[in-house]
Amino acid sequence: MNKKNRIYVRVAILGLLLVALVFALYSSFVKDPNAVKVGSTAPNFSLEQLNGPEMSLSDLKGKGVVLNFWGTWCEPCKAEMPALQQKYEALKDKGLVVVGVNIGEAPVTVEPFVKQMGVNFPILLDRNSQITKLYRIGPIPTTFFVSPDGKVEEIFIGQMNEAMIESKVAKILP
Repeated sequence: MNKKNRIYVRVAILGLLLVALVFALYSSFVKDPNAVKVGSTAPNFSLEQLNGPEMSLSDLKGKGVVLNFWGTWCEPCKAEMPALQQKYEALKDKGLVVVGVNIGEAPVTVEPFVKQMGVNFPILLDRNSQITKLYRIGPIPTTFFVSPDGKVEEIFIGQMNEAMIESKVAKILP
């Protein structure tokens, strides 16, 4: 290959890399029009509970719902579990339900984790990640705060502490 052809190949490769970079940046800044948004109705779904019958989001109408997507491998998820459990215990009699949606794991993995963490709020198993895809979950933990009428009041991506959870929950209590 002569020098001139090498230059053309390099320019072509750089051009392709530039196009890929522009696409990646565009994709990360443009919002998905089908994503669940603040102010929209939370899409209904049904999933198997870890230790109980199938549960639907619509079963919780009239309650404030904290819908937390998590995995046992996720350290921030693990760190925020005690705070979610504390708020659930403190406010379940006032109409708050915390629902943990485990992403893609089997009960044999989830159950020991839940026991170790002392969690007793409902844990749903999204084994095939269908609901994770429906809600367009990227990084976890991701938490949706749903009002008693089913509207998404807030979406938080990342680890929360007890004070953060308390301030967000105050907006969704019946």
